[in-house]
Formats: sequence, C-alpha cells, structure tokens
Amino acid sequence: MFTNDMARKINASMDKVKKAIEKGNGHTILSTGITGDDARMAKAVVDAGVTMLEPNHPAVALARGYRGVTTMHAAEQVRHGITVAQMAEVTQGVRNVVGKDIYITVGIPGGFTEILPTPLTDDDFLMMARAGADGLHTHKSSLYDLEELVKKAHKYGLCVDAYIGLSTDLHTFGIPAEKPEETARLARQMEEIGTDMIGLMTGMSYEGLEAGQIPTILKERLCAMVEAVKVPTLAEGGINMDNFRAFKETGVNILVIGTAIDGMAGKAVAAAAAEFLNI
Repeated sequence: MFTNDMARKINASMDKVKKAIEKGNGHTILSTGITGDDARMAKAVVDAGVTMLEPNHPAVALARGYRGVTTMHAAEQVRHGITVAQMAEVTQGVRNVVGKDIYITVGIPGGFTEILPTPLTDDDFLMMARAGADGLHTHKSSLYDLEELVKKAHKYGLCVDAYIGLSTDLHTFGIPAEKPEETARLARQMEEIGTDMIGLMTGMSYEGLEAGQIPTILKERLCAMVEAVKVPTLAEGGINMDNFRAFKETGVNILVIGTAIDGMAGKAVAAAAAEFLNI
C-alpha cells in the first residue's frame, strides 16, 4: 500500500477533528444515531454547525428494523448481521450530502466486540475508505485486538477512535478500566499503539443525582483519561441536555450525542403527525 498517501489521508482527517475542537474552544459534538445513518438528518445537523458524524451498524439495524428490533438495546444483539457493504452504502450516501469537510467515523461489524465471530478483511477496510469514511468508530475489548485493528485501519488511511469501558457494562463497548488511575494507564497504552482518539463509555445510571450532575467516579475517570493523553478525547453514553455541561467541565473534547437527539426527533415527528390528524 502507498504509506505516504495513507498518512496524508489520516493527517487530513485529523485536521478536520482539530478544527472542530478549536471552533468550539476545546469542545465539540459528534452526532450519531439517526443523524449519522440517515442522510437527510445528517445534512440537518451539519447545516446547524455539526462537523463530526458517526454512522454505525447498530443504529442502522434499528433504523431498518432489522429482525424486527425497535430499541437500541435490541439492535446491539443483532448488529453483527448488518454487512460492511451496507455500512459503506450508508457512509457514501451521507458523504454525498455533507461534503468533504465533515469528519465521518463509522462503526462497522467486526469493529465492535461482536456476539458472533465477525472477521474483517483488507477489502473491508478499503471499501470503507473508498466510501468516504475518515475513520472507524471501534469498541474492542483488548489492547491486542485494538492494536491489530489500528494497524490495518492505518494501512488504508483510516483513523481509529476507541473506548474504555467497565467490566459491568451491559454491552462490551471497550477495554475495561475501573479506577481513575487504571483508566489513565490504559488511555496511555491506547495512545502508544496508535489510537487516534480515545473515549470513555459513560452510559451509567444517573438516578438519584441532582439535575445536571454526573457520578463522581465517572467524572474522575473522565478527568484521568483527559489528563493522560495528548490525542483528542471523547465521552459517549447518557449525555443529554441536562448533563452535557457537567461532561464539558471534565475537559473532554468530544461529546458523542445519539439517543438524546433521536428522542427529540421522534417527539417532533409524532407531534407533527398529530397536528395533521387533528386538522
């Protein structure tokens, strides 16, 4: 493969990320869910100022009603049935309408820790790069697996964002690290193997907390990750209009927003349909 060509592609992609963070004075959002896999909704958020998008295979499974799923939780159980070719088609469609300056990272089957064995071939990485992806949104559960994926992604000019999770998470969405010091150590190891952006899965229960707050241990883990690495950092899961300021206060660069916007969009559509029915 042409290594300099691919390095130039990665650098150009990361420049998009840096510009997005600089534009927001150190913070930005990455929009996912229906705004990542539906080209119309992707254009809507881009028109509003969003410059980072994430199509992913569980969201596509949910959007297509794959195997009859109607919740994201159910979609996570069958996401491996979505094909890389389907994700390439979704990515190409989104790229066509948002233009070249928007950063697109894509979750593909095999890029997560799947329930069933889901191998990725060189052709899969090439397909995603040619479809317009800047990077791969990944949820591997070991440093070894992540390093293998990073090497292959970089070979085809794709950046990689990867996540730290907890062993108790409902779904395996990252390499586990429980305490802040463990989180910092793992983040540094992820950076050392070439991970381009490092995130923390934050979809924890906020029950019993004051409005706008997040759990103390979550805040400490986020701060530890942010302080440990030089690459851009992300938080994903449970971020909404009530608590997003508390997330920003940790210093994390990118807030991944999916379910919150999906919920707002669903209510808006239902309200509009009800208005027409009442005419």
